[in-house]
Amino acid sequence: MNKKIIILSSLLLFSLSSQSCRNDFLEVKPTEAISTDDLSLLNNDTGAESFVSAIYAKYLDWNISSFSWVGITTIASDEADKGSSPGDSGGDKDLLDALNFTATGSSFQDVWQGHYQAINRSNQALSYLPLLTNANADLKNRLTGEAKFLRAFSYFILVRSFGGIPVVDHVPVAGNEADRKMLLTRKSKEEVYAFIMNDLNDAIGALPDKNTYSAANKGRASKGAAYALLAKVDLYQKNWQKVIDNCNLVTGYSLTPNFADIYKISGENNQESIFEIQGKGGPQQPGIQQYSQTQGARGAGGWGWGFATPSQNLVDAFNAAGDTKRRDATIIFRNSTLYDGRVVPATVENPFYNYKVYSSNYTGDDYSDTNIRYLRYAEVLLMKAEAMNELGQTAAALPFLNQVRNRAGLANSTAVSQADVRTAIWQERRLELALEHDRWFDLVRTGQAKAAMAADGKTFVLGKHEVFPLPSSFIAEAKGLSAQNPNY
Repeated sequence: MNKKIIILSSLLLFSLSSQSCRNDFLEVKPTEAISTDDLSLLNNDTGAESFVSAIYAKYLDWNISSFSWVGITTIASDEADKGSSPGDSGGDKDLLDALNFTATGSSFQDVWQGHYQAINRSNQALSYLPLLTNANADLKNRLTGEAKFLRAFSYFILVRSFGGIPVVDHVPVAGNEADRKMLLTRKSKEEVYAFIMNDLNDAIGALPDKNTYSAANKGRASKGAAYALLAKVDLYQKNWQKVIDNCNLVTGYSLTPNFADIYKISGENNQESIFEIQGKGGPQQPGIQQYSQTQGARGAGGWGWGFATPSQNLVDAFNAAGDTKRRDATIIFRNSTLYDGRVVPATVENPFYNYKVYSSNYTGDDYSDTNIRYLRYAEVLLMKAEAMNELGQTAAALPFLNQVRNRAGLANSTAVSQADVRTAIWQERRLELALEHDRWFDLVRTGQAKAAMAADGKTFVLGKHEVFPLPSSFIAEAKGLSAQNPNY
């Protein structure tokens, strides 16, 4: 009998056609189910890779890395405004900009659903890989490490966003009551972090160094990425010594000499890059769905929707620091000329746009070749500096802070006391990582959110806004197994 194995979220199977473009491992095509007979066709190295390629491919989707993610991380923070036109709400982006978070908001639903779909694909890969007896054992071990890294990555996004959440560690079986409860019952924040750390430690034992991957496999998770993400997980838990220990194990990376080069196509996956979501560009190519387009310059002479415009607050922060190199590589100014010769005329609607998402080759296309930089070596240096300072090693922390400052053309920090160095590191994170989806979470974890939002004309409510509301659809389905976050 041809027994069907039903996939709870569509599995993307590897395309067997020949490929020549970069990031070939992202070339995939969809299917909704596989049978035990079909599984035998995947019982080889290419089939094994297909299960993990499906996970990476999920991060290109609208509901996980695009407009909604930009909304809850960038527009909600003090580094960007809604942008676009006054009458265009962007669905709920005007509400996010005002910190009017609601459980029915489409952006929260998208991010929640998108990451659980990625987690489900990770669980599928971890379930099927052991069954592929004809695939190379070393390859399967590496792919298992990649699947665990990606599962940890999605859980880290979710726990920072929502606090305690359900931990789904295997493919649920329809009709199984225990699995139903697993899907609908929140674990504590501490339990989620413990699960993430366990996945990352497993991944570290299986993943290779970044420089061992072939050109066709650029962008896959590496040992350095797992150590860097583990350091960041420890940062959020204030495990300061562990932050230092894990940062010390991120080896083989260096700062890109020219900051602006990081965000050009030529700078993708370079010596500073630790982990990026990979985008191609052009028709039928797997770019990140409308990530660049939604943030592109709007109006006459523009090429996008104009959302998530850098705030005057952010421009002022760059100017106050005398940080013109990073400012001009981060922000597109109206009435300026970009690095590729494109003129941004005075007729575009907003004064500022996000330079870090600009695509020269596929300007304004639905699918551009822009990558999302999630982990860079500069952040490793800043995490190490922050942890050392918190442990009282203030003088020893300063050289790591200053490496990042000097690359930006700034002099060494004049901060001396632990409190002043702490503030300097936080400010450096703001300028270095601007518009890279960390600012909101940094403000919350460091206790700066209320004051920072007030300075930007927003009201941050303590005891509420530290986490986003769980989607109302989840709460309704949970039927009492999980409660909504406080004050929503």
